Formats: sequence, structure tokens, C-alpha cells
Amino acid sequence: MAFQNKNLSVIAYANGFTLWHYAAASDTVENITADGYFNNVKTLMNTGDIIMINASDNTTIKKVVVADTNITTAALA
Repeated sequence: MAFQNKNLSVIAYANGFTLWHYAAASDTVENITADGYFNNVKTLMNTGDIIMINASDNTTIKKVVVADTNITTAALA
């Protein structure tokens, strides 16, 4: 499925950093972490933000990377 705003929420915000939560019972981690999945909210997310993802097949934590035209997620270092 496609990104849905209702599934995204802010857990905490401070000093330009946001901790996000995204829950989608019908999408897999692979779908949710695909490049561009979060492009609809590109103006809200910043590089370095953290997103906790609850998907249909697993739960994961990723960091957000915002490029000029695309949002991607990456493993935490």
C-alpha cells in the first residue's frame, strides 16, 4: 500500500530533531523503507530524524535521510 498520513505520528520533538512512529498493518518493512515512501511528508522530516516502524511483518528503527527530491531510510550506525 501507499503511505498514509494517519499512520504517522510524532513521539518527541526537540532542538530540530523528531522521533517518529509509523504503523501500517498492511505494509511490509521492505515497502515502508523503500526510497520515496515518505515523500508526501518531505517538508516535515529532516535528515537525522529517527523513525520507528511497525509493519505487517516486523518492527524496525531507521534514520531519515532527506535528499533534494527523495526521502530514504537507513540503518542506525
